[in-house]
Amino acid sequence: MSDRSPWMNEELRIFRRSVRRFVETELAPHEPRWRAQHRPDAEAWAAAGRAGMLLPGVPEEYGGGGGTLAHEIVVCEELARAGVHFGSGIQCIVARYILAYDSEAQKQRWLKRMASGELVGAIAMSEPGAGSDLSAIATTARRDGETYVVNGSKTFISNGWHAGLVRLAVKTDTAVAPMKGLSLLVVEAKDLAGYTVGRSLEKIGMHAQDTCELFFDDVRVPAANLIGPAEGRGFFQMMEQLPYERLTIGAGAVAAAERAVAITAEYVKERMAGGRALIEFQNTRFKLAECKTEARIGRVFLDHCIERFLDGSLDEVASAMAKYWLTETQCRIIDECVQLHGGYGYMTEYPIARMWADSRVQRIYAGTNEIMKEMIACSL
Repeated sequence: MSDRSPWMNEELRIFRRSVRRFVETELAPHEPRWRAQHRPDAEAWAAAGRAGMLLPGVPEEYGGGGGTLAHEIVVCEELARAGVHFGSGIQCIVARYILAYDSEAQKQRWLKRMASGELVGAIAMSEPGAGSDLSAIATTARRDGETYVVNGSKTFISNGWHAGLVRLAVKTDTAVAPMKGLSLLVVEAKDLAGYTVGRSLEKIGMHAQDTCELFFDDVRVPAANLIGPAEGRGFFQMMEQLPYERLTIGAGAVAAAERAVAITAEYVKERMAGGRALIEFQNTRFKLAECKTEARIGRVFLDHCIERFLDGSLDEVASAMAKYWLTETQCRIIDECVQLHGGYGYMTEYPIARMWADSRVQRIYAGTNEIMKEMIACSL
């Protein structure tokens, strides 16, 4: 978390202090209980809304903070710094789709409630048989008058338990090429007939992150809730918005890597072996020197990508590079830090152990890193 980044300014520094104080006092103390119950408390969403950290990059006329991506990056970094897994990043991603493609009435209807925490957003793309391969999506939406009838299921859905607004990827036309028949709907989930939230999934890490299965059995969704002006635009809309999601993942990766180096440096100064602090061993110093250097390189690359996003020049290839390289680096650094903790690094009471388990999924979601490499390779 660097206040020396070129995209930082005094207003963002003040915002960071406010977010850090809220996360440390209102979210982090509850993290152990949230891990046990596999989700944050519903009340945490309203508290986060009052603190102004749910949609800080959304215009004020829609209830947001009136900021930019930079404000949302600050929130991502502060959550990562505290080791808190809270779905506010998903909230911002859903809001971006609404801002980009929905009507003025829908923006007014949904965004203010999302900013306040009254309405929690979720993104439902992955299915039991379709992960990174969007062409394999089998959930269908059949037009019937002024509604769509939705059937299918989704899995690995972050914020699924609390979600009141689901951005849903569906097949609206099964007769055309898979990508051309893909559309996005906004599903208002509260008390919706045929809509079922399944069990909280047992994950290796990120235990406090609300992750569920969703089921749709003849669910009727207003045709007006189609995202965009026409069917078949879903794939292109996702391609337009995924660079944002991947950049925020990269931001969390860098913040987590920096935190891992900091807490490990403190640990090895205190931990003794053979009558000496671990930091006095050359291997310890060299390993941490390597980790700190890689984290710094990641920070510089991330700052560059953020600046490019803010001026509108960040392309899909650069965002794929950021997601791929920064998450790989995060996992590599945290694994080295676990090793330097010795046996305690494998104990979940130590934050480095939880970070190690939590970091692994970063290389999988929002498109696996193998998919990122394919995208980068296409630019060669």
